[in-house]
Amino acid sequence: MGEDGRPGIAVTGATGRLGGRVARLLAARGVAQRLAVRSPERAPDLAGAVPVRCAYDEPELVRTALDGVETVLMVSGSETPDRVEQHRTFIDAAAAAGVRRLVYVSFFGASPTATFTLARDHWATEEHLRASGLATVLLRDNFYLDFLPELVEADGVIRGPAGTGRVAAVAQDDIAEAAAAILVDPSGHDGATYSLTGPEALTLEEAAGVISRRTGRSVTFEDQTVDAAYASRAGQAPDWQLDAWVSTYTAIASGELDGVTDDIPTLTGHRARSLDDLLAER
Repeated sequence: MGEDGRPGIAVTGATGRLGGRVARLLAARGVAQRLAVRSPERAPDLAGAVPVRCAYDEPELVRTALDGVETVLMVSGSETPDRVEQHRTFIDAAAAAGVRRLVYVSFFGASPTATFTLARDHWATEEHLRASGLATVLLRDNFYLDFLPELVEADGVIRGPAGTGRVAAVAQDDIAEAAAAILVDPSGHDGATYSLTGPEALTLEEAAGVISRRTGRSVTFEDQTVDAAYASRAGQAPDWQLDAWVSTYTAIASGELDGVTDDIPTLTGHRARSLDDLLAER
């Protein structure tokens, strides 16, 4: 709690998958929190949680929502062409509201030259955070492990130009546990960057095999060319989104999503979930 008795922690994105998980974990620990969300009526009903209206691109709402809050979990905004600008607006308004610390959900290997186009957005946000004067903690998640089964198309095939590259995908539950552990006792993490991965790095062919074994459905991987990947997705989304979709696979092919870290077990106290673990829990 803050000195005035109000929650000292705010969680954004609490109506979504990741933010909602974090909010529930904090509530289960009896931690008071503010749920800074665009639609408070959709916020989860949790003990000790106060929903407040907040939108990344509306600085006055942000300042009001975060007034008196010390630490904020910032889940990256929806994928839009102006997402970085929205992030910058939110960060500046958070600083103006007196927030001291921002825990940002970034992306594994965020870089201005990352193959995955949206990882460049995360780098730009990180740069703005570094210049903001706020204490920061960066959670650089690999691709969501939960997302891998969703890559399977209706005919049982995962298609994309990933080649034999590997991805150390991480479960959303593990990310949420890591974030919650930091939020409960954040001071020792200021300035840290964590690269959150699962316990293994799989090729998409190997992932297809795990999904097949666990679901009983025949799932295979088809390695497309980049041109074929664009052609098969043409007309389904704007160009920037097509680039993001295709670079999901080319980032794997490039090796930029390979490499397992110990950050999940270090932060949570338990082994990170594997794809086999995730599917067994369903």
